[in-house]
Amino acid sequence: MGQHSDWITKENMTMLEIRVGDINYGGHMGNDKALLVFQDARIRFFESLGFSEKNIGGPGIIMRDAHVLFRKEVYLHDVLTVDVGIENVGSSSFEMLYTVRRLSDDAVVFIGSTGLVAFDYDLRRPVRIPEGFLEKIAGR
Repeated sequence: MGQHSDWITKENMTMLEIRVGDINYGGHMGNDKALLVFQDARIRFFESLGFSEKNIGGPGIIMRDAHVLFRKEVYLHDVLTVDVGIENVGSSSFEMLYTVRRLSDDAVVFIGSTGLVAFDYDLRRPVRIPEGFLEKIAGR
């Protein structure tokens, strides 16, 4: 991911092929599809640690914000791979970073981040990140 972190980074969390429904009128992947790529990688990242978006050791997560920086066009049948990392961990929130590469030429096609908050869906409010989740994302 190109930057040092005290928190866990996992490479090649997901691999996916761009389908016809991902292509817009410009002939390349629609910008809205980037968040779906991020979500797929995030789901697989959580699963690799024994969690899910609905349960990170009690609470689930809710997205606070999302950012995407497009670097290259992505075309039909391109195969993408996604690296995922964690940064800026607070008491109830953290940031996930994504680096998306095209497999055929290893070009970084887009990068981004999502701000995520530990969220109790029964109480409808943010809560502290569970200690077990913190330990896993610290690589312990």
